[in-house]
Amino acid sequence: MPARLRVRVDQDKCQGHARCHSLAPELFKLDTFGNAHEVGDGAVPAGLEDKAWLAQSNCPEIAIDVIEE
Repeated sequence: MPARLRVRVDQDKCQGHARCHSLAPELFKLDTFGNAHEVGDGAVPAGLEDKAWLAQSNCPEIAIDVIEE
């Protein structure tokens, strides 16, 4: 069984570039300041795993963790 993924945005690092939201709006939402937050509990639905890794690799602040469960 493949590992389930979860995304988490480190609020201390996020600077509001919003690349993650642009690349994976299903996984990230923006607050009124433009900072990203994971949608719900951060669970990555099946089929969106590549978007989670892409968002992580494109974050200039290295603020996104992808956790394998």
